Amino acid sequence: MAYFPAFLKLDNKKILIVGGGYIAYEKLDHLLDFTKDISVVSLELSDDMRKGIEDNNLTFQQRAYKTGDIKEFAVVIVAIDDIPLQAEIFKESKSYNCLCNSVDSVDYCDFIFPSYIKKDDLTIAVSTSGASPAMAKYLRIYLQNLIPDTIGDFLREMKDLRKTLPKGKERMKMLDEKAKNYIQKWSKR
Repeated sequence: MAYFPAFLKLDNKKILIVGGGYIAYEKLDHLLDFTKDISVVSLELSDDMRKGIEDNNLTFQQRAYKTGDIKEFAVVIVAIDDIPLQAEIFKESKSYNCLCNSVDSVDYCDFIFPSYIKKDDLTIAVSTSGASPAMAKYLRIYLQNLIPDTIGDFLREMKDLRKTLPKGKERMKMLDEKAKNYIQKWSKR
């Protein structure tokens, strides 16, 4: 089954990461591009995870996961090898309408982490619906090398124009033409 591509607005949404190893750190590192409202529960932490928590002043509880830990969270990332506990947390997440991602266990996921590119306001996500995360990673690297360094400046200009010009067909046409010209100039290089 394919995953529907969507970008979640994480403002005022608390995230819990269960686990403190290498994979938990990868998820934390990605999430930090979009929010800092992240808490971690884990018996142990990798050095990178500890540094990520300290550098970003995140909440950390050094203990095992307990039933009910997710009730105040909108999203939970389960980055542990304990498959029965992944299943238990996933089932529990349904009681709280909490989105759940269990790393490497698609049966216990409401969503997956795509490989993504973030340059200023531009975010591009690449997913193979779990078929080949390695392919998604290398396609992301390929696409990342195609994006010009000036994309942030261009997007700020477009945002300002959208705020200042009156809505309507003329604005849409002008912004469309401006984007088309930017891409055409960029692709000829």
